[in-house]
Amino acid sequence: ERRLRAARRAGLSQVPVVVKTVSDDQMLELSLVENIQRENLNPIEEAEAYHRLIEQSHLTQDQAAARVGKSRSAVANFLRLRQLPEEVKASIVKGGLSMGHARALLGAENGTQQLAAWRAVVARGLSVRETEDLVRRLKAEKKKPRAALHGSEAVHLASLSEDLSRQLGTKVTIRKSGRQGRVEIEFYGNDDLDRLIARLRQIKL
Repeated sequence: ERRLRAARRAGLSQVPVVVKTVSDDQMLELSLVENIQRENLNPIEEAEAYHRLIEQSHLTQDQAAARVGKSRSAVANFLRLRQLPEEVKASIVKGGLSMGHARALLGAENGTQQLAAWRAVVARGLSVRETEDLVRRLKAEKKKPRAALHGSEAVHLASLSEDLSRQLGTKVTIRKSGRQGRVEIEFYGNDDLDRLIARLRQIKL
């Protein structure tokens, strides 16, 4: 269909065709491949199309790549986009985040880090290289040695930090020394700060 429309736009009255008899499964596969080869797919749509092609046609990544004329690594990179948080994927669909930025975010260790880095990218207009550097810093910060705590207390604080990070959608760190300590909540710009304040006000104490 795509080639037929192109031929009509080019003013051709005749085009060479190959008529094939195919099964329903083959027709589905051909339809999926045709959809992937459209020029106006955004990266998330393309990732979902590869996933459907692999799942519904029972293909490996190598086989799917061969069907659409791309390398296996290119297909694998698109498929990895499906692992990103929904907010990040929506940003890619809207054109607010490039494929390069998305690949940099995939280097983060978890969804919380990815969201924190994404908010920084949006708020500060970071380049792909700057995004890669930010992800490396976030990962290094998580691996920094902390002051020794009793095992059960350390586990409890780590659990609280993770829980708060999930609820607030940003990195939260709880530091404790003796009977004192502090809670650090990261934000990336005034809009992100306003979002966090509104979220904190909703939490029932």
